[in-house]
Amino acid sequence: MTESAPESQETVEQETENQPALGWTPYAELMNGRFAMIGFVALLILQFVTRQDFFTWLGF
Repeated sequence: MTESAPESQETVEQETENQPALGWTPYAELMNGRFAMIGFVALLILQFVTRQDFFTWLGF
């Protein structure tokens, strides 16, 4: 009986962990990391297609 109790608690914690909320939550950090990776890849593609680096786009 004690073995099934932690499993049920673990599933409840995993379900509530991935819900959007305000503040420094694990979900917010996960989404921030994903958007940062998408932006970085988009910047690399832009540099490859235009043959110009990021600083040229900024005007330096």
